[in-house]
Amino acid sequence: MIVRTAFVTGASRGIGKACALSLAKAGTRVIVAARTLETCQQVADEIKSQGGEAFAAAIDLSSKDSITAAIQQAAKDHGPIHILVNNAGITKDGLALRMKQEDWQIVLDTNLSGAFFASQAVMQGMMKERWGRIINIVSVVGEMGNAGQANYVAAKAGLIGLTKSLARELASRAITVNAVAPGFIATDMTAVLSEDIKQKMLGVIPLARFGAADDIAAAVRFLASEEAGYITGHVLDVNGGMYM
Repeated sequence: MIVRTAFVTGASRGIGKACALSLAKAGTRVIVAARTLETCQQVADEIKSQGGEAFAAAIDLSSKDSITAAIQQAAKDHGPIHILVNNAGITKDGLALRMKQEDWQIVLDTNLSGAFFASQAVMQGMMKERWGRIINIVSVVGEMGNAGQANYVAAKAGLIGLTKSLARELASRAITVNAVAPGFIATDMTAVLSEDIKQKMLGVIPLARFGAADDIAAAVRFLASEEAGYITGHVLDVNGGMYM
């Protein structure tokens, strides 16, 4: 049995952590990557305590050099990266009229350029193996837009376009590239919203509940599997019907 190796960004908490745990349960060796090595190590230790195989890696998604170095080191230490989950992302919300250039740029650098450079760093190894899975975590707002998040929405919409382009480029080497678009997921990022905003959000979700990180992890686990080998260039909406 082939043991696949997955590199998951933003894996120290929330959706990324759930993805790392889920992939590990499926028998995948997981590289837990995020900005802070200590928190990554905690997740890796949790996976190991459950009988899985995991390692921690520090990475700064706003730096191409950091991304390249982290992925090259992971491949050197643990073998070829078969699965890449581009999950890491940040928000710097504000109305477009008053949005600072630095707030625009850091969100684009981290959420879009970071995913591109991470994908670029794993391509050669996947092509050599003639097998690979790149899974981009996008967002429902990248499909429908959202006031006050022009930078975040532009990055996520761009990531959807990137997904489709890479899917066409890499398909001949049995590498699939797909996206998972979460709706309103209960995480640290959404916990800070007011109760009024949360109730308004619930009102536009047909399933009448917020999603959980495990809902996204289940979709990622499927797209990373052998069974999903004939799916590429697809955006899988996991949003409770919020956007159809």
